Amino acid sequence: MCVALAAALTTATVTWAQQPRAMDRQEPANLAGPPDTQNFGVMDWLRRMHEAARQSNYVGTFVVSAATGNLSSARIWHACEGELQVERVEALSGPQRITYRRQDRVQTFFPESRLVKSERREILDVFPNLRGVSDAQIEALYSAQRLGHGRVAGIEADVVQLAARDPWRYGYRVWSERRTGLIVKLQTLNNTGQVVEQSAFSELQLDAPLSASSLAQMMDKTAGYTEHQTVLKRTTAEKEGWALREAVPGFLPVSCYRRAMAGAKDRDPQQRMVQWTFSDGLATVSLFIEPAPAAVAREDSLMVLGATHTLVRRLTEPGGEGWWVTAVGEVPAQTLDQFVSRLVRVSR
Repeated sequence: MCVALAAALTTATVTWAQQPRAMDRQEPANLAGPPDTQNFGVMDWLRRMHEAARQSNYVGTFVVSAATGNLSSARIWHACEGELQVERVEALSGPQRITYRRQDRVQTFFPESRLVKSERREILDVFPNLRGVSDAQIEALYSAQRLGHGRVAGIEADVVQLAARDPWRYGYRVWSERRTGLIVKLQTLNNTGQVVEQSAFSELQLDAPLSASSLAQMMDKTAGYTEHQTVLKRTTAEKEGWALREAVPGFLPVSCYRRAMAGAKDRDPQQRMVQWTFSDGLATVSLFIEPAPAAVAREDSLMVLGATHTLVRRLTEPGGEGWWVTAVGEVPAQTLDQFVSRLVRVSR
């Protein structure tokens, strides 16, 4: 499930009623009954949820609410054809935007400014992503307990508690659709069991007769828009001169990219940003590292929005060179503090 969390795009925007008539009579792809989950372990649940997020066709309205009172919603179209996955997410709150994802290609349309931004994302906003982390490592970090059954948007679901085994990550309570395993509701829990963020479908149609190829074609309809392409270049933290003097428990590095800053040349190391990403299989943390010009007035800060914390801190080398580090992740604030405090400059 992707939480994206977009000219009027009259020709590119397709409502549910406008899907091709030839697909109206398609039968649901999966008519099998629900499996026996009584003896499922944590990886049984997570693999089932992960595959459902990749293989299900659905259309629904998705709502995210935080303990602080913030509320957002989006309309999601998700289609699969073999290995091809395409998703369309239309924001229903906040600035108007429509985001398309085809495999790792992401394109966001902003109708009011007539701007479309494109980039490639190796790690997508899918829970659980299970990327780059072994089963044994995840089992050492989380446990699973089946709590029973529930209903979300009229859909029968298994309710599962995914408990964190240490204070460096959140736990989760998940409603997983009984037949497919698709996550239909997700609560993020702190170490006292309080809900810090909740996301759920308020309305959902499973086995929706969507065409992945038709959705994908809409990404190319950019007439009348100014296009902005974000180019990320794969690199390593070592090549960029960075390391953690000690790993943060349970988190492994999964990717590192650099991008030129606005108006700069990528060859200039003082004019580019590095994005170093870590995962524990469920939670993801990204470190954004950029030069800190003396003329730029910024302050150290910590921001929170639901389960997402953002920590901004200036690092200064013994020689006086400064860097701004922005750590972002759906993890406790203390976890981000550990990442930033353990980040060190190394010789290349």
